[in-house]
Amino acid sequence: MYGLSTLCYIEKDGKYLMLHRTVKEKDVNKDKWIGVGGHFEEDESPEECLLREVKEETGYTLTSYRYRGIVTFISGNGVTEYMSLFTADGFCGEQTECDEGQLEWVDIDKVEGLNIWEGDKIFLRLLRNSEEFFSLKLVYDGHDRLVSAALNGKSMNI
Repeated sequence: MYGLSTLCYIEKDGKYLMLHRTVKEKDVNKDKWIGVGGHFEEDESPEECLLREVKEETGYTLTSYRYRGIVTFISGNGVTEYMSLFTADGFCGEQTECDEGQLEWVDIDKVEGLNIWEGDKIFLRLLRNSEEFFSLKLVYDGHDRLVSAALNGKSMNI
């Protein structure tokens, strides 16, 4: 089984808008902090999914964003997720409540100290340190443990 999704890190004043996923009981991201985004609807492009999901979760309309990479998540539970990763630095509108958790602006240098997935730490560093589009494969053990990672087809030490 596989899924298609987007994830966006919206930046303002040296902070990312983070979503603390606390609402849904059967949420693979329960109690984790992530960017905003979600699953594709039928016939959507990555950009269309991004714009819709950001609007639904935050109330913001993105005005400046970049497609930064593709992340392949192997869950270890028979599910593979292909996630289009974006950053954004322009938006308009008023922030709204999110029905999936709490939105909070977090200093970029403090994000890795939050309860985030181990693989997220890898792509967050890539977002900070590289302008290149990348392909990242993250393999988990069926739980929270990252067992391997590959960047642009080459194994990484984790």
